[in-house]
Amino acid sequence: MAERKVSGSTGEILRAIREGRAQTRADLAGLTGLGRSTVAQRVGSLIASGLVIEAGDGESTGGRPPTVLAFNAGAGVVLAADLGATHCRLEVTDLGGAALAVHQQELDIEDGPDKVLTRVREAFADLLVEAGRAVADVRGIGVGVPGPVEWAHGRPVSPPIMRGWDGVSIPAAFAGWSDAPVFVDNDVNIMVLAEHRSVWRDLSQLLLVKVGTGIGCGIIVAGEVYRGAQGSAGDIGHIRVSGHDDVVCRCGNVACLEAIAGGGAMAAALRRQGLDADNSRDVVDLARGGVPEAVQLVRQAGRLLGEVLASAVNLFNPAVIVIAGDVAQAHEPLLAGVREVVYRRSPPLATQHLRIVRGQLGERTGTIGAALTAIEGVLSDAAVERAVATRGT
Repeated sequence: MAERKVSGSTGEILRAIREGRAQTRADLAGLTGLGRSTVAQRVGSLIASGLVIEAGDGESTGGRPPTVLAFNAGAGVVLAADLGATHCRLEVTDLGGAALAVHQQELDIEDGPDKVLTRVREAFADLLVEAGRAVADVRGIGVGVPGPVEWAHGRPVSPPIMRGWDGVSIPAAFAGWSDAPVFVDNDVNIMVLAEHRSVWRDLSQLLLVKVGTGIGCGIIVAGEVYRGAQGSAGDIGHIRVSGHDDVVCRCGNVACLEAIAGGGAMAAALRRQGLDADNSRDVVDLARGGVPEAVQLVRQAGRLLGEVLASAVNLFNPAVIVIAGDVAQAHEPLLAGVREVVYRRSPPLATQHLRIVRGQLGERTGTIGAALTAIEGVLSDAAVERAVATRGT
């Protein structure tokens, strides 16, 4: 990715310090072209806000040693929630994304927004106590949910596996408890952000496919999450696959990828064969245990996923496809099925350098992404400018 141009705004100056591109006021003057007095004024505002600290002396080049500037990750915390169909993971992190307290539990998303979000708020309150922080320290809240989200308003829209959530304002559920802004996104969007920022930052184009109870795809274009016109980009779980017209999806259509290759669908198929499989994690346990029916089913799911991803490769030409989610823990059977079809069905130019890999962040992918969504929101250039301006009035 090309190096980001620094305009010299207070927000851009903070970004340059956070990313390690500038460590002193002189560095910032050289990077932005601003006069030293202007840089000093903007750095002073960031120090007053608590977001930047003076971290000692730097290396002298002959005169007085320059003062080293550092981002203060401890200036606040963010709350991160990764809500799945059957379980959730919550974290309190500092502004650098380091986890300070973690909680996970079984949770049925179809219990509805009132019950689920009440449990989330209560768990967040307990985690803040565990982390030694207060609600007043919360700078932002990031929430990932397993369904389409209207990004601008934080509302799920007709989510197939979230009965009762359609049109519900998730940010409103935190109003009165915390004044911090709430950022809500589809779970695969927060996951692709986590993988990109943590593992593949140098790449401009990336796909992440989550295979859990359902199936979805997160997209990175030009280094940023691509959500589409209304926030529904990447909903590949409801793309039609061939040869399964007798399978009705919960969305009401037939032959949807998710209804055949999703973890919930595979668990149901294994139960019909007399095996004990309640959810996608049971499918993985059986496959990793070498149960032939499970291994074969996961491999076939990979082939069907590959059928859809081959079209995505032809259309989008990503550098990397990351396979994540519960079912990705089945490892080779799933990836082998995906690779078999993608490399066969896509043109050589699109696949000659294409890597299809398993996600590297494990069970923290969702909460890392939710935290980063909140952090990038509250530390965006515009948000920092507003915060500094408000503090100065």
